[in-house]
Amino acid sequence: MKLPDVGILRERRFRSLYFARTFSMLGDGIVPVALAFAVLEVERSATALGLVLAAQAVTRVGFILVGGVVGDRLPRRLVMVTSDLVRFGTQAATAALLITQHAELWHLAALQATHGAASAFFLPASTGIIPELVRRDRLQEANALVSLTSSAFSLVGPVVSGTIVATAGPGWAFAVDSGTFLLSASFLLRIGSLGAIAATTDSFLAQFRAGWYEVRSRTWLWMDGLFSALGNAITLAPIFVLGPLVAKESLAGARSWAAITALFGAGAIAGSIGALHFKPERPLFVGWSLLTLFALPPAMLAIPAPTAIIATGAFLAGISLNFANTLFETVLQQEVPSNAISRATSFTWGLALVLQPIGFAGVGPIADAIGMRATLIGAAAWELIACAIVLSVPGVRDLRRVRDVELDPNASVDAML
Repeated sequence: MKLPDVGILRERRFRSLYFARTFSMLGDGIVPVALAFAVLEVERSATALGLVLAAQAVTRVGFILVGGVVGDRLPRRLVMVTSDLVRFGTQAATAALLITQHAELWHLAALQATHGAASAFFLPASTGIIPELVRRDRLQEANALVSLTSSAFSLVGPVVSGTIVATAGPGWAFAVDSGTFLLSASFLLRIGSLGAIAATTDSFLAQFRAGWYEVRSRTWLWMDGLFSALGNAITLAPIFVLGPLVAKESLAGARSWAAITALFGAGAIAGSIGALHFKPERPLFVGWSLLTLFALPPAMLAIPAPTAIIATGAFLAGISLNFANTLFETVLQQEVPSNAISRATSFTWGLALVLQPIGFAGVGPIADAIGMRATLIGAAAWELIACAIVLSVPGVRDLRRVRDVELDPNASVDAML
């Protein structure tokens, strides 16, 4: 595969956004390991860790739809900077409490709940701002580069975090994390002013309803959001809950599972690189066709196949996931009016965030009732059935790539600084 072409970074405003997202994603990659050990340092209990993680997840789910409306109602750069500054504050306070050994469990729960709420405002705005910065024909390239970086930091972040936690403690990992959000905000400020948001007298609730209309009026959009969310619960959750058990009982334990997850991450990076180069004429048809490859990991785990075979399946699944996600985001940005993109994004993310924890919670009891093998086979079968259902809809399989190359005055190509 060719090395990625990052010519999109010659566009000054997108370059500033890209570096802002890069530091933000580095912070996201650092948190999971640091948070786990921070909680266990305060209270050595799985219940305590679950409480803090739940606090963060609940506020993210609870505010994601609100964040979508705000992202379409206020200047998106302002929303993102505010979110970064709030997250800087929560992580800096967490770091200070841990380093000075004054942290209590309720401190961590409250601060991470605030962090989750701020993230819920950042995400829809960050998707909606990209079309304001780049030409329409370069949206896929921009999305692919952001996805590539996110996948890379999902591998690098835990390593960085683990090193800091092991040598200096979780408090210092949070200190580094807080700094990443401050850097992100500084790059966002470098973007400069964008086009003014159209004034509206509509109420918050009216804008919420209008955003939902934009979603339900496009069959390809609500079907993609719904079936992607169901896939997170029915296919993805069994892989990551039952996979380690299969590795422990039938393979080489942690080494096997590490290899499988590493190849999944490598596949995600490869999928993002592929999306930088290949722009299919029917993006949603190609994306959902590729997602049938996600049936491979649960099917291979159900056998169970040798580690190398399962890891290969995971690699192909990773490719399909990031390639398909990049195509979907690009179509959304091209087809949905710019003043509704954040709301459309928040509805699709809201579904995914609600159903994924339900899937994680339900896998164990289902596997206890029908067995791990049957649960994994069911996960694989559902992925194939879901892809077939979505591909049977003409509005999905026949949607064509936008070729409009008109330049937005706010998205001109600037000289490299």
